[in-house]
Amino acid sequence: MTQPDPYRHHPELKGQIKPAAESVFRTLDLDAIDARSIAQGRDPNWRTPCEDREAGRRAWLNGRMDQELWVYGYGSLMWDPALVFSEVRRARVQGFGRSFCLWDEGGRGTVEQPGLMLALDTGEGCEGLVFRVAAADVDAESFILFRREMIADAYKPAWLTLQTAQGPVEALGFVANHGHDRIRPGIPLDQQARMLAVAEGELGTGFDYLTSTQAHLAHMGIDDAYISDLYRRTVALR
Repeated sequence: MTQPDPYRHHPELKGQIKPAAESVFRTLDLDAIDARSIAQGRDPNWRTPCEDREAGRRAWLNGRMDQELWVYGYGSLMWDPALVFSEVRRARVQGFGRSFCLWDEGGRGTVEQPGLMLALDTGEGCEGLVFRVAAADVDAESFILFRREMIADAYKPAWLTLQTAQGPVEALGFVANHGHDRIRPGIPLDQQARMLAVAEGELGTGFDYLTSTQAHLAHMGIDDAYISDLYRRTVALR
């Protein structure tokens, strides 16, 4: 039996989303990441122990492991979800917005030259993508997802009500955890631009991350005034 095309609602996204098999996030080596972090002078206890993260995943998805799962992406998950998914839709969540408020000393920055990464924080609304994971794949795919998004506690999982053209869905998202010291809201926009213009870490540069965000939003016809303004300021600095 032929499976429905995951891009049936948005054929324009074909070629814009990295296939799961090509994503580095499916094969993260946390031992190697730990070794590099120590060599770079970072706190060796910066990340959540694997057993704690796994216990949190199972508790969060308790009673849902045999059900399909929707996952919301607003940053790199939009173009590199690292998930095997059966459907993708454009989706909007009210009460949240993108914010470069995640202080980063490893992925796209260093201890000497910290960078910033996106978090989903309070705002007037955020439009991104939502991916449907089939029930049979939820255990395996959510393991990969939590290892990536909950590698530390700067995010916290949340059930979000999303609006899509095909109807509302409840989706798993990861939002800013204001109880964590790496979440630093209120960084002036010019300082954000200065950091993103020069920072680089294990995953690449902050500028590439910002550029990819801006480019994918533009491709989808999504106007995020904050991202557009920050991109202009960062380009001017470079």
